[in-house]
Amino acid sequence: MTLTERASAIRLVVFDVDGVLTDGGLWYGPDGEVMKRFDVKDGHAMVLARLTGLPVAILTARTSKIVETRAKELQLAKVFQGRREKGPALIELCAELNASPHEAAYMGDDVNDLPAMAHCGLTACPADAVAEVREAVHFVSSHPGGRGAARELIELVLRATGRWEQALAHAHPRP
Repeated sequence: MTLTERASAIRLVVFDVDGVLTDGGLWYGPDGEVMKRFDVKDGHAMVLARLTGLPVAILTARTSKIVETRAKELQLAKVFQGRREKGPALIELCAELNASPHEAAYMGDDVNDLPAMAHCGLTACPADAVAEVREAVHFVSSHPGGRGAARELIELVLRATGRWEQALAHAHPRP
């Protein structure tokens, strides 16, 4: 099956956070985690996906108010935080969003993401993911985590599912 064929069957896109939606850096102050850097282009792609009817969700082992805030701002379909067992969590997430795991795309960057990926129809990672993940996925982004990798996956899916023109119409409304 080609990459485009896989992408054309996707009805849900799921992302890990640290190392995927961020560059993987964790900034701590005296009271704990204080900052994460998110890419605005990744966020815009998530909004375009939502506006075209393609739900986007987060599945992460860590728990962070920052992630909750970002997800609310983007109006993501679901956020699963503190889920260290990502395989069962992915299945539960798909069930809650009425999608088969085979209709889900998942982007992760480290070996703890592999159990979730084992269930998905399309797997992806940023360019700077660990070797085991880069070797296991269907699609390796040309961008590192937190620097456009999520945007690249969403655009691939939007194009393959015939939603790209609709996304552009949302991005550039005509008077």
